[in-house]
Amino acid sequence: MTATAPVIRIENLGKTYAGGFDALKSINLDIDEGEIFALLGPNGAGKTTLINIICGIVTKTTGKVLVNGFDSVGEFRQTRSMIGLVPQELTTETFESVWATTAFSRGLFGKPPDPDHLERVLKSLSLWDKKDNIIMTLSGGMKRRVLIAKALAHEPKVLFLDEPTAGVDVELRQDMWDVVRGLRESGVTIILTTHYIEEAEQMADRIGVINHGELILVQDKNKLMRELGRKQLILNLDEPLNEIPASLDSFDLGFGNDASELVYSYDTQAEHTGITSLLSALSRADIRFHDVKTTQSSLEEIFVDLVKRIK
Repeated sequence: MTATAPVIRIENLGKTYAGGFDALKSINLDIDEGEIFALLGPNGAGKTTLINIICGIVTKTTGKVLVNGFDSVGEFRQTRSMIGLVPQELTTETFESVWATTAFSRGLFGKPPDPDHLERVLKSLSLWDKKDNIIMTLSGGMKRRVLIAKALAHEPKVLFLDEPTAGVDVELRQDMWDVVRGLRESGVTIILTTHYIEEAEQMADRIGVINHGELILVQDKNKLMRELGRKQLILNLDEPLNEIPASLDSFDLGFGNDASELVYSYDTQAEHTGITSLLSALSRADIRFHDVKTTQSSLEEIFVDLVKRIK
């Protein structure tokens, strides 16, 4: 990360709708230039509301949003020109060509025509051979790519991806994440929401978890997985067990896929993992094994556990 001021700074941001519903509650968050930040949360947690306020689509109730130092309300034109947004919703009933809608999006932000830039964008999204196609004739995956092309047309510094791969098949999804990696390498800051938690685990530098309008955690992804994840030691036994002996009750043991697989769970941050003691206890119980492997909690398991705790 750079040592410069964050490209996005959110201070005490709140949103209360008519009727008193608090969609966001005092959100504070800094996002650095060139990082991929994944925002996770259940449906209705406030993810899209937060993105829409930063992008100027929804009016905030309290607080402040700065984009590259510019105020999102008082200096709306400057902030919006630096942001590209790929919304959840697909625009399906449009008779424009891919090229026309992408060029129009660039013009909306006062950018001069640049056919070379648009060509690079469309080629990077595998849309170049579709440039003259009418958008409503495209598949859902291709329409999703067109939304990304439109968001990139004016060369934004910050790109918001709100559920960008919803409804996209696995192959197209991987292609799109290759594009995201390339954008990050070029200095674009990426903020994404996703229900495909494995994508956040694969792509993100930092993870934010939002629930009931509150940002309950912001953490470096790798640090989060180290601190909140649990590891499992899986032992493949020479002979299956009828039951786990009482002499092993002090260990967090259970059967795996069958009675010939023992699974030991332990805290990755504990002072002692207990593995050495377990192996000694297994030897005393005359339980022998021929293979050992370890697994660690996925980000999805950590996320589900966090949300359960907050509830």
